Amino acid sequence: MLDLNFLKENRALVEENIKNRNMKVDIGRFYDLLDERNRLIQELDVLKAKRNEISKQFPQATDSEKEKLSAEVNQIKEEMKVKEPRLEEAQAEFKKIWLEIPNLTSEDSPIGATDEDNVEIYRSVKEVKFAFEPKDHTELLNDNYLDFERGAKVSGAKFYFLKNDIALLEQALIQFTLDKVVNKFGFQMFSTPDLALNEVILGTGFNPRGAEKQIYNIEGEDSSLIGTAEISLGGYHKEEVLNKELLPLKYLGLSHCFRTEAGAYGRTSKGLYRVHQFSKLEMFIFSTPEQSAEILELLKEIEMEIFNDLEIPFRVIKICSGDLGGPAYKKYDLEAWMTMKRDENHPMGDWGEVTSCSNCTDYQARRLNIKYSDGDQKAFVHTLNGTAISLARAIIAFVENHQDSDGNINIPKALQPYFFNREKIILNQK
Repeated sequence: MLDLNFLKENRALVEENIKNRNMKVDIGRFYDLLDERNRLIQELDVLKAKRNEISKQFPQATDSEKEKLSAEVNQIKEEMKVKEPRLEEAQAEFKKIWLEIPNLTSEDSPIGATDEDNVEIYRSVKEVKFAFEPKDHTELLNDNYLDFERGAKVSGAKFYFLKNDIALLEQALIQFTLDKVVNKFGFQMFSTPDLALNEVILGTGFNPRGAEKQIYNIEGEDSSLIGTAEISLGGYHKEEVLNKELLPLKYLGLSHCFRTEAGAYGRTSKGLYRVHQFSKLEMFIFSTPEQSAEILELLKEIEMEIFNDLEIPFRVIKICSGDLGGPAYKKYDLEAWMTMKRDENHPMGDWGEVTSCSNCTDYQARRLNIKYSDGDQKAFVHTLNGTAISLARAIIAFVENHQDSDGNINIPKALQPYFFNREKIILNQK
C-alpha cells in the first residue's frame, strides 16, 4: 500500500496514476472516508476526554452533583455507541479501498492501457526460422510424454502428467536454473509451502477472494494455495525488522503454483500454456530503497542469461502502466518464441510470456510490515521478484525451438550435464 501521508498530500497524482494504471478504484469515496474517519476519531477523542474529566470530578461531588454528572456520562456513552460502530464501518471500508490503490509508476514505464502498449527493448535474434514445417508441443508430445486426458481423469481439466523424458527434462531445467542462480548469483535456496494465509496473500498484493481471483481457496480455512512463491517468500519476514547490513537478501524459491485462471476465456490456453498447476523457481529480494533499481536490472539479466544459455529465442518487454498490476512500480517480461502461437496473422508462430521481474518498492513491505534498521532509524524495505524459470511454459519454448525435422528434441550444450550428457530426446521411438 502507499503511505497514508503521501495519499493525503498528493491526491491529484494518485488519481492520475490510477487512470494511467487502467484500474477501477473508488478514489473519491476513499478521500470522503478519510475525512469521515478523521472527524469521527476527533469527535470520539473529545467525548473520551469529557468522560475522563467527569470521572475526576466524581469523588469530590455532592450527591446532587453526582446525579448530574452521571446523566452527562450516560449521554456521552449514548453518543459513543452511535459513533464507534460508524467509525469501525468507515475504517473497514477505508482500508479495503486503501489496499486497492496501486503502487506508483516508474517514470521509465511507458504509459498505456493494455499489453498492446508494452514496449520491446531487446530481441535475442532478428528472426526465427525453421528449415521444415515446425510442430507445436502438443503435436510433438504424445501421451507417452504429456498426458492431459489422464490428468483430467485424476484432477480435472487443464491438469496433466509429465512422463518419461519430458518429466526428466523438467528436472534438468530445475537443476540447471538452480545451479546458475544459487552458485553464480549467490541466492539462498528455499523449498516453500504451497499454502499461505489469506492475510499474507493479500499482503503481497494478490486478491484471495472475489470474481477476478486467481487463487484456489481452502474451504473452511483462512488460507489458500499459492499462485507463486512470491507469496510465500514475500511473507517470510512478515512483521520483522531486518538488519540493513544483511541487505539485499536474495532468495530462490521452488514451489508448485496453482491458478484458477478466472477470466482467462478467449486468451491463449493451448496445451501447457495456461494450466491450473505448474512448478516454478522464483527469485525474491529484500533490499534497501537505494539498491532496488539496480537489482531489478540484475533480475532481468539473470532471466536473459538463462534463456540465452538454453538457446531459446526471446525478447524483453518493458511493461506499460496499464499492464503492471497493483504492486509493481516497474516491470519487465521475457517472451520466448512459440510455434503454438501461430495463427492466420502469425503463420510461423509468435512470442509468448515465459518470465517476468518487478520492483514493488515498499508497496508489499508496508502491507506485510517488513522494515530494516539503520542504527536508531527504521524504514520499509523494498521487495523485488523475478521468475527464474516457470516450467510449463519453459518446456513449451524448449521443445518447440529445439525440435528437428524428425520430430525429436535437441539438447543444448548448457543443459547436457543435467540431462545425463545426452544430446537429444528421441520422441518417435517405437
